[in-house]
Amino acid sequence: MPTANRRQFLHQAGAVTAGAAAAAAFIAPAKAADKRIKIGQIGTRHAHAGGKMQTMRKFADLYEVVGVVEPDAQRRKAMEQTPTYRGVPFVTQEQLLNTPGLQAVAVETEVKQLLDTAQVCAQANLHIHLDKPAGESLTKFRALLKETERRQRVVQMGYMYRYNPAFQFLFAAVRDGWLGDVFEVHTVMSKKVNRATREKLAEYPGGSMFELGCHVIDAVVSVLGKPDKVTAHTRRTHPDWDNLADNQLAVFDYPRATATVRSAVIEVDGGRRRQFVVCGQRGTIDIKPLEPPALTLTLESPRGDFAKGTHDVKLPKLGGRYDGDFLDLARIIRGEKESDFPPAHDLAVQEAVLTASGVDLN
Repeated sequence: MPTANRRQFLHQAGAVTAGAAAAAAFIAPAKAADKRIKIGQIGTRHAHAGGKMQTMRKFADLYEVVGVVEPDAQRRKAMEQTPTYRGVPFVTQEQLLNTPGLQAVAVETEVKQLLDTAQVCAQANLHIHLDKPAGESLTKFRALLKETERRQRVVQMGYMYRYNPAFQFLFAAVRDGWLGDVFEVHTVMSKKVNRATREKLAEYPGGSMFELGCHVIDAVVSVLGKPDKVTAHTRRTHPDWDNLADNQLAVFDYPRATATVRSAVIEVDGGRRRQFVVCGQRGTIDIKPLEPPALTLTLESPRGDFAKGTHDVKLPKLGGRYDGDFLDLARIIRGEKESDFPPAHDLAVQEAVLTASGVDLN
């Protein structure tokens, strides 16, 4: 039988079935309501900021983007000229938060400013799309979740594989018992960056695991639940350049399973080798690459529409990396559903991310 932790977290992972048709239905656009959701964005410096703005503007039947905040005048001037932000009003944070009818904010600042900015949004009684990772302070993140829960508002974390159709298939297959008891998860999340990017990443002691590995740690917790123990193994390959933790491994311990997470920013064409493998006593799912996703399913006995043996699973296409996030957020804000990733999950993920990154939780 699966462990209690895994049952709890898989129950929270959503109601998507393992069939491709159901996954396609999940990512289909929601019907527009009579009134669009008023949403704004604070910050343009996060690596995903532009993509989030493009996605919100794309779903113009769901969202009315009322403004974007960028306090740096020089950067604001540059952003105003880009197709991503052209036509969106640039306003102060005070102006945005006092916009009549504002319901949600996407927080897309630099990572060091994410939690303080999100706390201000929470106190303004707003739903929050918070980009990853959730800062460097577990205490601040816990306080944010407590505040939004008290106000019955949602914090949606920006982990980019949650709505990826391969991961949706995986979560449902594990939840429905297709793979049996999971005993192993192995995942790799790497790339190669230039010297300028290294300098920016070196500002954070968590290194590549903090910046990149967090995405797949979120999925590990979705599959196995909160780990009993996380052991970090950190290597710095260019101490003559900087102090960046650029080659990292973390081992997650569970009562009946282990998971390994590798993340480096020195791997040539690392995106090609990004992968997520889940092995159970009755089957295995191997996702490689993660984008665009390719999924191989191996079964000991027939499940659903799949016979015993190994199959290359045909997955529905996702129109954009962040489409699922904002389609689902609209449903949550309208009260059509609860979040599939509740605060208990997000808190467990953040604790695991910090520990796996070698960051002191205190």
